[in-house]
Amino acid sequence: MSLNIIRPDLRSLPMSKTLAVSALANQLKSEGKEVLNLAVGEPDFDTPDFIGQAAIEAIKNGETKYTLVGGTLELKKAICHKFKRDNNLSFTTDQVMASTGCKQVLYNVLMATLEPGDEVIVPGPYWPSYPAMIKLFQGKPIIVDCPREQSFLLKPHQLDAAITEKTKWLMLNYPGNPTGAVYSKADLLNIIAVLKNHPHVWVLSDEIYEHLTYAPNVFYSIGSLDAEVGERIVTANGLSKSHSMTGWRLGFCGGHPQLIRVLTNVQSQSTTNPCSITQAAAIAALNGDNDIVFKFRDAFHARIKHFVEMLSDTKLKIDMPHGAFYVFIDVSAYNKDDVAFAESLLKSEYVAVVPGAAFGDPGHVRLSCAASEDELEEAAKRIKKFLATLD
Repeated sequence: MSLNIIRPDLRSLPMSKTLAVSALANQLKSEGKEVLNLAVGEPDFDTPDFIGQAAIEAIKNGETKYTLVGGTLELKKAICHKFKRDNNLSFTTDQVMASTGCKQVLYNVLMATLEPGDEVIVPGPYWPSYPAMIKLFQGKPIIVDCPREQSFLLKPHQLDAAITEKTKWLMLNYPGNPTGAVYSKADLLNIIAVLKNHPHVWVLSDEIYEHLTYAPNVFYSIGSLDAEVGERIVTANGLSKSHSMTGWRLGFCGGHPQLIRVLTNVQSQSTTNPCSITQAAAIAALNGDNDIVFKFRDAFHARIKHFVEMLSDTKLKIDMPHGAFYVFIDVSAYNKDDVAFAESLLKSEYVAVVPGAAFGDPGHVRLSCAASEDELEEAAKRIKKFLATLD
């Protein structure tokens, strides 16, 4: 039967490649295979106890009812506190809202603002959901290639050349997924200088990996660097990566109060409020100090350095990421077809990675180091065994 009710442009919409690879890895696991799933970006640490305890107390106190659509007033105050403490961003409670994960924040923004034919500039390599979401709302993703030779960073001349009268958004993600690239303060100021010449362009800044920035690199929130352009910036963030709360689903954003009001109305017609228990946990996370976050960061950094060192005697091209917990590996010396490389690695050695083509950069694979040291040690051994068959 032909399902003609489905929108033609959505009939070929792919599932998230990272989730698809993870699903295949889990299937192989269920068949008894010893799979090492390094495809999904999920910290292996447990959620810190003080956050879980706040959720338990919320349940005991009966905090199980609907809340305000964009989050409780207490949560909004905690979000404002976090933005001021960590990012030097001054928001009032009518300028912030919470959603069911940072992904929903991005989805809400694009849903509320894109009209057919609007253009969104996306530096590549990119998180696969960016262009997919843009297309969902009949926008046009303008992919700007930012290769390894320029540290995977968008350059001002590239941005200026990509902007047209149809440009509505620039999507920034740093530290970047999949590359771990981090924009310096100077880099961001150069981008701001371009944006000052194009007042119709807004910025959607995805800062979900902000706390996973490795010294000597320093994280700066672009919205804090210029008051004029800051009016056109939506700063999106969440707790999944920083506090190991992927399953809790809590994201948040700050921006112009009129836009936040519209985003809240959009959310009122979809999911309504984020889970009330998750909100209680998020308040504890946001108001707590960042000591545990920095411990997670240091652990990820040590794992990445060790993993890269273990593969340093191969022909793989690996640069140390400046942030996040991924390693983006150039595998072209072994196989220019990254999809075939990833499929063969999974089928022969049961190591799951994501092909670079999913991120707009063929010839690479992305591997997550958000796994235990033992798993990464074993993964490196299996990868080297696999590479030996390709020499």
